Amino acid sequence: MVNEPKSVTSEPIRLLLIDDEKDFVKILSKRIRRRNISVTEAFSGVEGIQALRAEEFDVAVLDLKMEDMDGIEVLKMLKIMAPRLVVIMLTGHGSAEAAEQGIRLGAFDYLTKPCELEELLEKIREAYAHRQQGERGKDVL
Repeated sequence: MVNEPKSVTSEPIRLLLIDDEKDFVKILSKRIRRRNISVTEAFSGVEGIQALRAEEFDVAVLDLKMEDMDGIEVLKMLKIMAPRLVVIMLTGHGSAEAAEQGIRLGAFDYLTKPCELEELLEKIREAYAHRQQGERGKDVL
């Protein structure tokens, strides 16, 4: 199977959403799917890692504070397993220091919860464009 470049309009962005707040994930997933984005839900860090083992994603949205695993630890695992995966972190108030640590460890960016849907969608699109630019640059080399 040949990997051909995707255009934003033809195939949906493949998003992995990792957050242990199930109601939040369910509602957010439903709203995001309406925007030509394919969402896989993971309700814990372990589930997120298992989902990444099973399939490839373009972008991940990762909560920093979860019950089973610290979001920073999940980020480290995701970047080891899929270095080209673009990760956006979600953080609660007062967690900017942890989010900045995540940026140093390879996260694309972070948003503070709660955030507006349009703000998150714009960040997902930016992250996807960043990944696409990286893949095109790889083809040039």
